[in-house]
Amino acid sequence: MQTVTRDAPAHAGERSQFRLIGERRFGPFFATQFLGAFNDNVLKNAIVILITFEAVRLGTLAPPVAVNIAAGLFVLPFFLFSASAGQLADKYDKATIIRWVKAAEIPIMALAAVGFVRGDAVVLFVSLFLMGLQSTLFGPVKYSILPQVLAERELVGGNALLESATFLAILLGTILGGVLVAVEGGSTTLVPAVTIALAVAGYLASRGVPGVPAPDPGLRFNWNPVSETARNLRFAYGNRTVFLSLLGISWFWFYGALFLSQVPAFVRDYLGGDESVATLFLAVFSIGIGAGSLLVERMSGHKVEIGLVPFGAIGLTVFALDLFFASPGPAAGAPMGVGAFLAQPGTLRILADLVLVSLFGGFYAVPLYALVQTRAEKSHQSRIIAANNILNAAFMVAAALLAATYLHLGVTVPQLFLVTALLNAAVAAFIFTLVPEFLMRFLAWLLIHSAYRLRKTGLAHIPEEGPAVIAANHVSFVDAVVIMGASPRPIRFLMDHAIFRIPVLSFIFRTARAIPIAGRKEDPALLERAFVEAATALRSGELVGIFPEGRITETGELGPFRPGISRILAEVPVPVVPMALRGLWGSFFSRKGGPAMTKPFRRGLFSRIELAVGAPMAPESATPEALHAEIARLRGDVR
Repeated sequence: MQTVTRDAPAHAGERSQFRLIGERRFGPFFATQFLGAFNDNVLKNAIVILITFEAVRLGTLAPPVAVNIAAGLFVLPFFLFSASAGQLADKYDKATIIRWVKAAEIPIMALAAVGFVRGDAVVLFVSLFLMGLQSTLFGPVKYSILPQVLAERELVGGNALLESATFLAILLGTILGGVLVAVEGGSTTLVPAVTIALAVAGYLASRGVPGVPAPDPGLRFNWNPVSETARNLRFAYGNRTVFLSLLGISWFWFYGALFLSQVPAFVRDYLGGDESVATLFLAVFSIGIGAGSLLVERMSGHKVEIGLVPFGAIGLTVFALDLFFASPGPAAGAPMGVGAFLAQPGTLRILADLVLVSLFGGFYAVPLYALVQTRAEKSHQSRIIAANNILNAAFMVAAALLAATYLHLGVTVPQLFLVTALLNAAVAAFIFTLVPEFLMRFLAWLLIHSAYRLRKTGLAHIPEEGPAVIAANHVSFVDAVVIMGASPRPIRFLMDHAIFRIPVLSFIFRTARAIPIAGRKEDPALLERAFVEAATALRSGELVGIFPEGRITETGELGPFRPGISRILAEVPVPVVPMALRGLWGSFFSRKGGPAMTKPFRRGLFSRIELAVGAPMAPESATPEALHAEIARLRGDVR
């Protein structure tokens, strides 16, 4: 079987993520995932509508009970088999698993066809359970294959495409399932034909997925799902950031389940809309999620930017709150269609809130998935994602139970939106307090996207893994923040201890584990500790940043470089990546015309700045003089 690697052109991260769809390492998998999610939802909605409107013919339970049983049967395999699915995805070639799973979809849809033709609810329930099992087996592969076929700088774009396509597939599948059942005789002819055809198309697409090496082929299979799930969660818990990211993802599914499950009742009871308005809301929400997911790739600068997670959490709270305040009282009169609904006052505000809630949901979820993919140990990625699928299912069940309890106690749907918004604020604050790196990256991202417009060139020269020294000119108090915000990897900067203590910036620098340093005459002990810590960080494979001038420029010109860089390289010889900042001279944070941070808006808002990154220099050739000349060349005449 032909295999594929994750190697990509050096400039790949600076191109549109849409190019990935045309590449064999991603395109066939993307098509397979889309067709699978599409078919899932055609089948689910067709069964739900058939049960709801033809319960008597099917001889099944009361529709509300039957619908909830159907939903439970689809989710149940995630609890029972996710741990086993994660082991399979780590032990075997994921492309082979994908083909197994997609081949199984064809007889499952054939069984569902028998249920539709015979009007047999039991057969339909069994097929729904088997589709849930198929989705369970596919789940760990879906996210763990991406780090094996995409370069790290492509992960955000790949996840964005996957999330937006999944929600589009859910929308289209849900609509098509309802339309097919509504046609006279559609449940016995059109639904079976379409679902089997989609299953065949999905299998054919899977044939194009190239093989990838199994992360852990020697894995001993554990058939006990309870102990295996517990073991995977314990393993994930060992990496604090990954574990809390898993909880953050599961919280997103809790929020979405709690929010979306109320939309039909909200449309009917408070907005006075009919089924077409409910479909409009579903479409708007799906489009918003897709747009948010795609925007993340652009806003993050083609890297895993976890600073967008707090930004997304803020939006999820703010616009859910506004939806509560924008909600009218109970509706009266006959249900309205889309045209009459859109003519009502306040409608556009409600739709805007829904779009923005879903848009910020994309900002929240995509970086978290990419973070788990990049920071989870490669040999355990699939099992960790499988454990996350179990957490997601548990959180969604908890959301349903919470919503049912609140509604039973007399809480209104708008009040439930309020509860959701407040819970989201509390959970976000809890997670960001435990992992301040999220908030630190948000502040850095906010600075370089609100005060400045940053243009970046040559970021691919920063090594994706392994140690290196980052060396740059020193123009302002925020140079390190700008570089950290642009870098695809964390950088530990050697930082003047006075700058290290500046309010707000101090929080960023401490969270980024910057290394405070002082001059030899000022504090020789602190100087020695800084060099020891920098050497330790490099030996651990980290990036260490340094401003070889040793101080912020007073004139805007590049000052002489001090010998500190040579001392670091003599102890730990690693590549040196030269960088040049352009355009910060004369800004609020520079010393042009007097002390910094005394004359606001000297350059206006959104002033353009640039970061130019040069090719790595070998440690033996990165002398202060050679490095000075290279950074001067990168900077050019722009200060």
